[in-house]
Amino acid sequence: MSKTPNIFVRSLRELKSTRCLALTALLIAANIALDLMGLELKLPPDLKIGFGFLTNASIGMLFGPSVAMMAGVCTDLLGYFAGGFTMGGYFPGYTLTAIVAGLFWGLWLYPRKVSVWRAIGAKTCINVFCNIGLNTLWLTLTGGKAMAALLAVRVPKNLLMLPVEIVLLYFGMKLVLRLYKILPTAPVPERPAEEKLP
Repeated sequence: MSKTPNIFVRSLRELKSTRCLALTALLIAANIALDLMGLELKLPPDLKIGFGFLTNASIGMLFGPSVAMMAGVCTDLLGYFAGGFTMGGYFPGYTLTAIVAGLFWGLWLYPRKVSVWRAIGAKTCINVFCNIGLNTLWLTLTGGKAMAALLAVRVPKNLLMLPVEIVLLYFGMKLVLRLYKILPTAPVPERPAEEKLP
């Protein structure tokens, strides 16, 4: 039997690191700030690409699916409360979407693996399963609109945005990885002389 922990256990072990906790909290805060500021890339015809997904992808790439799924819950709930309840009533379906997205980010990009194919796979899964699939279902349940009508708009929109998002994801993760490698790590404190074994 292999002694190598599976990807979920390995990801959970990342939570023992203060570096993981601090960076995850920072990235969650950055995601919420980007959403509140409405910072986005506008493309013709009437397409908008936000940058919040890069923070979620960074958590999944650096710390794995378990941490990314937990961060998805925190981001969704804190984003809802930080938005001043402007989105109407809370709906747990969107929290589930955030959890599934964290799972995809972690499975495709962890442990700190960035390639064109991984970027394509991760963003395609997010757009198809989360944006087109789950979010369309939640909009149907909460908005009362027909799913076919929503899909007619959401499928082309997500497919048109996909290539740009893949490019942003690939180069964004390369930058995050480079910054992560140069971050200082906390030194291990030395034990006092009287505590050292003879």
